[in-house]
Formats: sequence, structure tokens, C-alpha cells
Amino acid sequence: MNEDYTISADKTKLDIDVIHRFLSEEAYWCLNIPREIVQRSIDNSVCFGVYQGDNQVGFARMVTDLATFGYLADVFILPEHRGKGLSKQLVAYILAYPPLQGLRRIMLVTRDAHGLYKQFGFQVSDNPDNTMFIKAFTSY
Repeated sequence: MNEDYTISADKTKLDIDVIHRFLSEEAYWCLNIPREIVQRSIDNSVCFGVYQGDNQVGFARMVTDLATFGYLADVFILPEHRGKGLSKQLVAYILAYPPLQGLRRIMLVTRDAHGLYKQFGFQVSDNPDNTMFIKAFTSY
């Protein structure tokens, strides 16, 4: 880890204001998401914060049963802290996190970060016909 930054899975350190601001104002996947939804998503996920000192500069969460499946979501580094390898360090930390070991499958959806995730073994589905989803019934 870059000596100026740390990663933690301690939810008490998370800065909900920083997380909500980024997700609701900058994240293409959930623009205008209500703060209550962000809080509920954090409450029901394994979460990771990236910090410079006490200031949160990045975030990710894993939606998981801690036994067989995980869905990596809401991964971000604030723009002013990008280009320092923090997203790679964050993903590596998450994939090595002890409670997540032994999962059969970890999935994610990304529009523009395939290169990052391929470095860690993520791949485009070789049989997308097996993957189904329900489109969100509401938008923010």
C-alpha cells in the first residue's frame, strides 16, 4: 500500500457523506441515489474504505453470503487520488480479505474498468446466455 494511504474493512471509519456524494453525483451506475439507499447498502454488505490519514478517498463493497457468492459493487477512488495504483490495491485487498476466501464465484458489472479487473482474473462471461437479471424497477 502506498505509505500515505490505508485500506480498512472497519465500517465505523466510513464517511457516508463522501460515499453518498460520489455515488449520487459522479457514479454513472447510480446517479441521484438517495442517501438512505446508500446507507442500507452499506449496512448489508462487507465494506472497504481507502483513507489518506483520516480522510476517505475510496470505497468498495461486497454483497455476499460469505460462503459461496460475492458481488463486487460501488468501487471508486476519488478523482484527485487516481493514478496512484489505489484501485489495484483496493481490489487486491478485497480479494485477499479472509472472510471472502473460498467463494465459488465473485461477479461484478462494469462499463469501463475491464482492464483493472482482468488483472485479477475477472473475465467476460464465456456463456452470457446463462446470466439473467431483472432491470431496476425504479430509477433515482
